[in-house]
This record gives sequence, structure tokens and C-alpha cells, in this order.
Amino acid sequence: MASANKEQLLDAYRRMLRIRLAELRLGRLFADGEVPGFIHLSIGQEAVAAAMGMVLRPDDTVASTHRGHGHALAKGIDIEEFFLELMARDEGICKGRGGSMHVANMSIGMLGANAIVGASIPIALGSALAHQVRKKDAVAVAFFGDGAMAEGVLHESLNLASLWRLPLLFLCENNGWAEFSPTHKQFVAPLEKLSAAFSIPHEKIDGNDVLRVADAARAAVQSIRAGNGPRVLECITHRWRGHYEGDPQKYRPSEEIEGLGEHDPVARFEAVLDKRGVAKSQRQQAYEEVQAQVERAVERARQGRSPVWQAARDDVYTTTEAN
Repeated sequence: MASANKEQLLDAYRRMLRIRLAELRLGRLFADGEVPGFIHLSIGQEAVAAAMGMVLRPDDTVASTHRGHGHALAKGIDIEEFFLELMARDEGICKGRGGSMHVANMSIGMLGANAIVGASIPIALGSALAHQVRKKDAVAVAFFGDGAMAEGVLHESLNLASLWRLPLLFLCENNGWAEFSPTHKQFVAPLEKLSAAFSIPHEKIDGNDVLRVADAARAAVQSIRAGNGPRVLECITHRWRGHYEGDPQKYRPSEEIEGLGEHDPVARFEAVLDKRGVAKSQRQQAYEEVQAQVERAVERARQGRSPVWQAARDDVYTTTEAN
């Protein structure tokens, strides 16, 4: 995006801020007991989700991971509905039943987050097949972490996507960790070789550079729309927090944790904005606007209704009539 104007640059900045500030707020809410269940934050990985949100169309589809808040917000989920869902309110996107790890909104192509490693991949594969059968030029995106490289479902999906030339982008957020273990201790080959085994073009890029990710994603999506089959985009990034919120991270070298600030995609992009002539006052205004959106969403969620217990059976059991 070398030719991006100031408004486009600010749009990218707002997208990253929306994810960063929403997740920081979620972390505090979780610590205070206002968010039930587990949450897995993507702080440090905002550039990848924000860039994809800039590239995809409303009719494109996305299948996410357990670390999927950024993907959901980037795809266009309303931030108030997002907080209502994560704070288990009846007005949430999924009536408070999905929570953090199962955020979905089919109307905007968000097929859902998923608590199972690699499970987003076959969902996106099925969506890509649907796009092809319906003769649409829409694209499906399978977000997955590098921990999924050892999952057979990835290998099977790579094979089918290549065999059938499906409009599917495999997007790996490679943060170096498979939950609690370094990825190199989980799988023997790099993703590049795995992609090559199934004859799928692969590109590895700096996932902390939002403009670089946007350029690579746009080129990949354009190729897929043109009927050239699937692509693999590997974004090297960093997970700032533990596998889950509250994870003590005793397995992680202290020097790695201490050096995470050097890889901040938001701060890095702020330096780019300075060089591209975006005034600090404009950045501050964007920050304050997004912060206000997040706080309004939190207050709206606090005022929301608790789910009705009697409705818990809806969509699970059906009533039967005696003959």
C-alpha cells in the first residue's frame, strides 16, 4: 500500500486499535469476573486481522480460531454485539451462548471461531466449495496458527483445495507457539514445504507490518478470485499473552517475553504514520474515538439481559407431540 492516502492509513490504524483496545478491555473484564469461561487474546497479532479486514468483501467468508476476537472485529462484527456476546448477554450475536471461542455472524461471512486446533480449516474448505459450486467469485479464508501444522485435517484440506482448485486462502498466524510448546517441537517441516507437497503457492511475510500483510493478502485474494486455486499466506507474528488469559507462561523464556515490545505492530505502524505525514493529533483523535466505542460497548453489555434458562434447550431439542 505504498500509494495509500492518509484516510486509508488512518483506517488501517483504527482497525488495529479497535482490536487492541477491545482485547485490553476484555482482559480487565475477565480479571474482574465479568467475562465467563476462558478467553484467548490476540494482542500482538492485530496487523494480520486488520489487513485481512481491509481486503475482504462482505460476501467473502472467514473461519477463525480460539484466538479469534481480532478476526471477528476485522470482518465487521458490531462491537456492541461483540461485547454483549462475550459478556453472556441475551442480546449478543449468538444470544450469549457462543462466548469468546464461538463468535459467529453468518450475515457478514463470519463462520465462527473454534476451540479446537485446526478445526476452522475444514469449515473454510466447505465454504470455499460452496462458493465454487454457486459459481461466485467469493473467497473463503481459513485462519490457523502454526500449532495446526501437525493436524491431519490441515493436510487433508490442503490436498482437497489443491485437487479441486478451491477459492481458499490458508492464512497461518505463525507466532512460534503451539499452545505451550515451541512449534518446532510439534512438526518437523516448515509450512513452505508442506504447501509445496500439495502444489499450493506459499508466501511468508512479516505479520507485524499491516501494510505488507494487506499487499500480500490482496495479491493472494485477487489470484484466487481469478480462478488460480488456493494460496497459503504465512504471517510471522508474536503472541504477547499466554495461551489463555491467566496462563503463567512458565514454559516461555523470560527474555522472549521481555522483548515482545520490540515487535508491537501498533507502535510500528504509528512510526509509519509519522513518516507518511499523518499528524499526531489525527492519531490521538482516532485513539479517543475507538476508546469511546469500546467503553460504550462495555456499558451496553453491562446493561444487557441475562440469558433465559428455559431457552437453553432451543436449537438443541425439539418438542414432540403424542399421537
